[in-house]
Amino acid sequence: MKISTVKGMNEYSPNEVLIRDYLQNVILTTYQSFGFQKISTPIMEDIENLENSEGGENLKLLFKVLKRGDKLEKEISDGSFENLSDLGLRYDLTLPLCRYIANNRFKLPSPFRCIQIDRVYRAERPQKGRLREFVQCDIDIIGTDSCNAEIELITTTAKALQVIGVRDFIVKINNRRLLNTLLLSLGFTKEQLEGVCISFDKMSKIGTGGVKTELLEKGCDEEAITRFMNFLSNMPISLSTIREICGENEDIRSLETIITSCSRLSNGEYRMEFDLSLVRGQSYYTGAVFEIVSDDWNGSIAGGGRYDNLIGKFTNEVIPAVGFSIGFERIYQMLIENNYQIPNKKKRLAILYKKEAIVEALEEATKYQQNFDVVLYEEKSNVRKQISKIKTQGCDAYVLINQSEGMVFFSEEVKED
Repeated sequence: MKISTVKGMNEYSPNEVLIRDYLQNVILTTYQSFGFQKISTPIMEDIENLENSEGGENLKLLFKVLKRGDKLEKEISDGSFENLSDLGLRYDLTLPLCRYIANNRFKLPSPFRCIQIDRVYRAERPQKGRLREFVQCDIDIIGTDSCNAEIELITTTAKALQVIGVRDFIVKINNRRLLNTLLLSLGFTKEQLEGVCISFDKMSKIGTGGVKTELLEKGCDEEAITRFMNFLSNMPISLSTIREICGENEDIRSLETIITSCSRLSNGEYRMEFDLSLVRGQSYYTGAVFEIVSDDWNGSIAGGGRYDNLIGKFTNEVIPAVGFSIGFERIYQMLIENNYQIPNKKKRLAILYKKEAIVEALEEATKYQQNFDVVLYEEKSNVRKQISKIKTQGCDAYVLINQSEGMVFFSEEVKED
C-alpha cells in the first residue's frame, strides 16, 4: 500500500489546516459583510452538463467518473467506449452554480449574491502552482445586467484580499464583447472569434509571434492576422484608441464607469487598469472580464467575468450573471513561504494530569477554554522532559494538576491576562 498522496493532491498538517481555515473564514466573513450568502453544491455533476459548459481548455482536464455495474458492462460489451462515463468532478464552481440557480431560481431573491468556497478538480500535470485538487473562493451576482454588479464584485474581492494581507495589486479589466467587436472590425469572421480569443489569451506566455503562428494554423485570413499584429504592436491599447476604431458603444461606457467607480472606492490602495490582452480562457464569458495581479504574489491571484448565457443552457431564458474567484492556493502558498502567522490566535495550554485525575483535568480545562485552546496530557514519569517536548509541539503554557505553581508560560514575553 502506498503512503504518499495522489500526485497533485495535498495533505495538510494541523498548523497548515489552522491557517487555511482561518484564511477561508476571513474571506467568507468579508464576503458576508457585503451581503453575500453561502451555498454548497456537490463535487460531481452530470457529464453532459460539464461537457457543454463552454469551459474552454478546462474541458480537456475533466476527471470523468465511469458508469457502474450493469450500465458499465453494457457500454463495454456494445463497444460504446465514448459513453463509459456519466458523471464528472467539477472543474470550477460556476457550472454547479448555474445548475443550482436553474433548479432553485423561483425560491431565490433577485439579484442573488452568492458565495461558494469549496474544492474543485482538474486533471492538470502537477507542478508548483498547479494542483489537481484545489480550493476556489467565489462570489457571484445573479439576476442583473447592470455594471454596478461588477463594481460590487471588484470592491468586495479587493477588500477580502486586503483583509488577509495582500497589498499593492492591480485589477485588470477588459470586455469580451468589445474585444469581439474589435476582432470583427479587423477582418476575422464570427466563427473564428473563439479560436482567436483562445490564442490571444496565451500572448503573455507565447508572445505575439506565437499568437500569429497559432492563428495561421487555425486558418484565419492572413490580412486579418497582419492587421491584428500591427494593432498589437502598439500595446498597451487605451479605451480611447478602441473608441476610435469601434465607435462609441455601451461596452466602452460600461468599462469607463467600472474603472472610475472602483478607482474612487479603492482609496488609492489598488489600481484599476484596462488591458485588451485580458481574455480569460473560458468561452462562456459574455462581457466584462477581470483579473487581479501582483508582482509580490506571483501573477494572477483572482479572476472572473460576466457569463449572461450560461444559466440559460438549463432554463432556455437569459439570466444575467457575473462572478469573481480568488485563487486561494496561490495566496496560501505565498503566505506559508513567508512564515505567515495568524494574528491574535488563541494561545495553546497544556494540562498535565495523573491517570486517575481525568475528571479533575477536564474540570480544570473548562476554566481556561474561553481564553485558551486546551489540550490534555497524561503525566509521564519524567515530567520535565515531557514538558520540554510539549513546548516543541506548539503549546504556549502548561498547568500541572494539583500543583501549587499554577499556569507556567514558556515565553517570558507572554503574560497571563
